[in-house]
Amino acid sequence: MWSKRGTQRNVAGDSDTASSSSRDRGALSGTLAGVSFVSGVAGAVALADSPYPRPGSEAADIRRYFSGNAGAARISVVGQLISAASLARFTVSVASLAARSGRRSRGLQAAALAGGGLAVASLAASALCALALSGSRGERESSAVALHRLMFAAGGPVHGTGFGVLVGSLGLAGLRTGELPRPLAVAGLASAVAGLLSPLYFVWEPAAWFIPAGRFSGLLVGGIAGVRLGRRPD
Repeated sequence: MWSKRGTQRNVAGDSDTASSSSRDRGALSGTLAGVSFVSGVAGAVALADSPYPRPGSEAADIRRYFSGNAGAARISVVGQLISAASLARFTVSVASLAARSGRRSRGLQAAALAGGGLAVASLAASALCALALSGSRGERESSAVALHRLMFAAGGPVHGTGFGVLVGSLGLAGLRTGELPRPLAVAGLASAVAGLLSPLYFVWEPAAWFIPAGRFSGLLVGGIAGVRLGRRPD
């Protein structure tokens, strides 16, 4: 009897250990990526006393925003850098989920890592351009225009492409493994399409709407998925 009870306790203990170790707490970085980015943007909008310069803006408009609202611009920079670091960690979680997706998992895992790497690098590059614009380089007409153009390209269409691949990999892996609710996984795939279409902006300006559509829907999907993966049993 003692042996049987001991065996039962051991089995229960092993089950608890497996359940505890199966939670990918690092996946919560997906939630942090969205919260930090949105908080940075919202903080900058609340503090700035001039509108954010749109792509193709004149040098005077760029200088007015970044030189006249340097503090607000730097709040956005901090949010973007935290978001980029969080995306780097979340990429690891998406790649791990992809590795559990069965057939052709290596290809999906490689796509997640490549997309996440591009998303992280481009968002960080965009943030650093914005930081430079808030300093002395933003006060010179030639460098202000060039930096603003680079900032938008990196943080817009280029980031949208990488982020789209990452979120698409998340959605497909979630469907294959069943570890994400089907509506959430399908939403991830739809968000990925918007992100992958964002480079059309370079040849068709109305396609600029794909940039925020892919970004914010992807951050929402990633945030919810991060909570799910951070709490799920194996």
